[in-house]
Amino acid sequence: MDVPISEVKAKLSKYVDLAIHGERIVILKNNTPLAEIVPHRPATRRVLGLYAGQTEELERAVDKDWGLEALFHDGVS
Repeated sequence: MDVPISEVKAKLSKYVDLAIHGERIVILKNNTPLAEIVPHRPATRRVLGLYAGQTEELERAVDKDWGLEALFHDGVS
């Protein structure tokens, strides 16, 4: 639903309630979209180690000797 900003200012609680119930509210100014009203979604807590043991290719790339150490230590006393 596209709504002019003046209408949203006058009836904000109505449009927040509509957004909470699944309506897509796009705020317009001079028929140009400015913002959307969307329901709040709490951030989920990240689980550390979720992919442990499932990233073999990445682990091999990290463990591979690319010769970088030699680039930084050759000729340095």
